[in-house]
Amino acid sequence: MSEKLRILVTGFGPFPGAPHNPTQSLVARLTRLRRPAFTDVELSSHIFPVTYKAVDRELPLALKTHQPHALLMFGLAGRTGYLRVETRARNAVTMLWPDAAQTRARKGSIADGADAQRFGPHTAKLLRAAKGTGLDARASRDAGSYLCNYLSWRAIEAVDTDNGPRLAAFVHIPPLARSGAVRRKGFPRITLEELVDAGEAMLLEMVRLARRAS
Repeated sequence: MSEKLRILVTGFGPFPGAPHNPTQSLVARLTRLRRPAFTDVELSSHIFPVTYKAVDRELPLALKTHQPHALLMFGLAGRTGYLRVETRARNAVTMLWPDAAQTRARKGSIADGADAQRFGPHTAKLLRAAKGTGLDARASRDAGSYLCNYLSWRAIEAVDTDNGPRLAAFVHIPPLARSGAVRRKGFPRITLEELVDAGEAMLLEMVRLARRAS
């Protein structure tokens, strides 16, 4: 590639039930990394408000502004004790839970009559990179029906356009261990440092994949 490789890393802000979203800290740490592998890489970030309107408005603007070759997205899965690399986006939106603006979806699907959309085989390589750091990471076929799944759907749509990113991936992270907190049996919470290590491994893999795809 003659031009600089561009990677956009995204997270979410707070939402009902999660007054602090750890994806914000993770994205900030990842985009500040200084590694030889990132010498010719432009890392940018975006934090989405947890609303459907914000995703529809800000994703196209972020893609136009940063023109990323790849998009690596993170979201919080509050009831999951491990890292989840999503393999697809479901054509589903919850009508039960409002977004952070107290807006409820008016129908339970994103696109009428459409099947689930897959991110692609590269998700297996991202999963392998995360597991290589020793973290409990697993593939997931269910990104839920809230904003994480909705952003995943819109991102895959963007990849399918002529001027969109070549690759996109979504990773759900678990709640993080608080300083000094005791890990509960059966739900071993990971630390931010452990998550940054896994995030860095996935980011490095995304850089390699984007170079091949561009």
